[in-house]
Amino acid sequence: MKQWKRLFTVLMTVVLIGSLTACGNTEKAEEPKEPAATTQSETETALPDSSQETETAGSNALVVYFSRTGEQYTVGVIDHGNTAIVAEMIAEETGADLFEVLPEDDHYPMTYAELTDVAKQEQNENARPAYAGELPDLAGYDTIFIGAPVWWGDWPMIMYTFFEENADLLAGKNLVPFSTHEGSGLSGFDRKLEGACPGATIGKGLAIRGNDCQNAQEKVREAVSGWLAELGF
Repeated sequence: MKQWKRLFTVLMTVVLIGSLTACGNTEKAEEPKEPAATTQSETETALPDSSQETETAGSNALVVYFSRTGEQYTVGVIDHGNTAIVAEMIAEETGADLFEVLPEDDHYPMTYAELTDVAKQEQNENARPAYAGELPDLAGYDTIFIGAPVWWGDWPMIMYTFFEENADLLAGKNLVPFSTHEGSGLSGFDRKLEGACPGATIGKGLAIRGNDCQNAQEKVREAVSGWLAELGF
């Protein structure tokens, strides 16, 4: 009888040990697994495409300018025109496009005295020198900054060529004049621009000394920034 009891006890012990082992295996199988590696397609879906370019609105302002290098009054020989320097600063501050009025026949001398003689002759003859290059479509611009050096108290005659050839396209635009000079200031650029471009709105002009353009550019930049802020840029 005792032997049967021992046998029964042994059998129950074996059964119990087997049950515990099975439970241990089950718990191990149910442990959370490491997340599966993300596929390339899933990554592209989940993350923004960094290679996609952000669309930006185009500029609605244009800077049109006429500038000269060579010998300049009180400055000496320069290789970057005074008006070009101001025009580029305006474009940097506003994001405006640039268009340089270049003579189709560049007959202008590089020496100061000879240049003034040619400028005076053109003014006396009320000349309209042709300019080269293809002008951007003015219909896409609301504001057009227009600059040049003061020649004998007036716009260079080549600028009147630009005004008259594009008078219809300039009508309804906001035209803002700027000049470079050595004592003449704005020299009536705003009034003369209004007369040459009827139907346009003329904004407050800016006059910058040519000597400052070459030798005091931070001063010029501050003047340009302040002026543009007054204009709402």
